[in-house]
Amino acid sequence: MPESDDFAMRIRDLGIRFRRNRRGRRSVKDLFADPARRSRPDEFWALRGVSFDVRAGEAIGVVGRNGQGKSTLLKLVAGVLLPDEGEVVVNGGVAPLIEITGGFVGDLTVKENVRLTAGLHGMPRSEVARRYDSIIDFAELADFQNTPYKHLSNGMKVRLAFSVVSQLDEPILLVDEVLAVGDKAFREKCYRRIDEMLAAGRTLFFVSHNERDLRRFCTRGLYLERHRLTMDGPIDEVLDRYNADSP
Repeated sequence: MPESDDFAMRIRDLGIRFRRNRRGRRSVKDLFADPARRSRPDEFWALRGVSFDVRAGEAIGVVGRNGQGKSTLLKLVAGVLLPDEGEVVVNGGVAPLIEITGGFVGDLTVKENVRLTAGLHGMPRSEVARRYDSIIDFAELADFQNTPYKHLSNGMKVRLAFSVVSQLDEPILLVDEVLAVGDKAFREKCYRRIDEMLAAGRTLFFVSHNERDLRRFCTRGLYLERHRLTMDGPIDEVLDRYNADSP
């Protein structure tokens, strides 16, 4: 366990593996037909041997090519996935903006989804009621409160997701590329909200391919390559290294 409360998360020797195809367990017949493969299942490590600490109030940018484990890392921190190796220690709750459809139900209306999703994140019913108008106003969905979620555009879904998550009081904000879907005006509004959250001492863990956004918000970077942590340092230096490695 960490030695003090001045931390947001501590990651130690983190590893998680997945199968390369959709097939589940191999049959007994397969094992007898190819006994050498019993110790080499059709799996790969999405992340392995990843270790780092994050202090409370830091803004961390996670970079790397597609398929190197960036989104998987956020899901491990959020508790959506469980590691096969190592541990994730998080000091306080997380507000995850990882997938725009995560936690929302297509057949429920916008109003019903706000109440459901905020409640699932631990917001008391009375607090949801108090903040409901602010959530809807920020998302610019006042005219769509009784519209089923499945009929919203992707941009509307992003607005709703960000608005709900940014109203949570959790100390750690996890963001994974979703702001790229919103229009320019709404992105700027989200950026201002993130600035406010950082000024209030919240911790940001931000996955993005947008170098401008990374340099704007983050002071420190983590570079994932070949499913391992290749570099941990100032965001400008990490981005320079990443760009130099990119073809």
